[in-house]
Amino acid sequence: MNDQSKIAPATPVAAPFAEPGVPVIRNINWAGTWALYRKEVHRFLKVQLQTVWAPAITTLMFLVIFIVALGGSGRTVGLRGEAVPFADFIAPGLIVMGMINACFANASFALMVGKVQGTLVDYLMPPISVGELLFALAGSSVTRAVFVGCALWGAMALWPGVHVTPAHLWAVVWFGLLGTSFIAFLGVLTSIWAEKFDHGAAVTNFVIGPLALLSGTFYSIDRLPSFFQAISHANPFFYIISGFRYGFVAAADTNIVVGSIVLLTLNLIFGGLCYGLLRRGWKIKA
Repeated sequence: MNDQSKIAPATPVAAPFAEPGVPVIRNINWAGTWALYRKEVHRFLKVQLQTVWAPAITTLMFLVIFIVALGGSGRTVGLRGEAVPFADFIAPGLIVMGMINACFANASFALMVGKVQGTLVDYLMPPISVGELLFALAGSSVTRAVFVGCALWGAMALWPGVHVTPAHLWAVVWFGLLGTSFIAFLGVLTSIWAEKFDHGAAVTNFVIGPLALLSGTFYSIDRLPSFFQAISHANPFFYIISGFRYGFVAAADTNIVVGSIVLLTLNLIFGGLCYGLLRRGWKIKA
């Protein structure tokens, strides 16, 4: 009896799993979101020659063609009454156009390739919320766009006769992030809808390509007839390129505040649409 009374009560052992209905991750799953973001960034960095440097070199060829081959080095472009050298005018547009193409390619690939290869469960099984999944996919796409933009900026900074020193750094960062975020949401939306690679290529060829080329990258819309100016103002890519160019040359085709409002609105609309479709599991869950 005396020996038994001296035995200390057993210490309760914590259960390896939480009780049913009790959340283990109560707020934001930072570890899971960071892991998915790193996985997506590592995916395109493994083939960076194709995903970063090839788009940068391809876009740089446009600069060579317009300045060297077509003799645009001595020309100027009028922006709101200011004469801007053609090389300085076209360089920011080419940088952000390369960023747009890279961002959309990355965002439209992840879920679509999961459907094709049967690995979509890798995105659905981890304990992360819909918002965290969307943030990781969009954030990795914006990261790829930043890498391409930095590569293009570095190459153009070394090109003789081209001045890409930012006049308003805040505008470069602001419109760069707003524009690539909008494109990332558009890419995620395409990835949700697409069931094969042909669908993603169709959106790239018939939506992204024309909107990027007809957005004032190579010309000022002031030279267009009023009807085509109205069409240009209906193109969301126009506000991305115009605002981004303002950050370099301190002149733009449109009001910067209006462009910011348009892009913020589009981000909210497309971000909310992606969130709603991911939460419903449209074309993702059986």
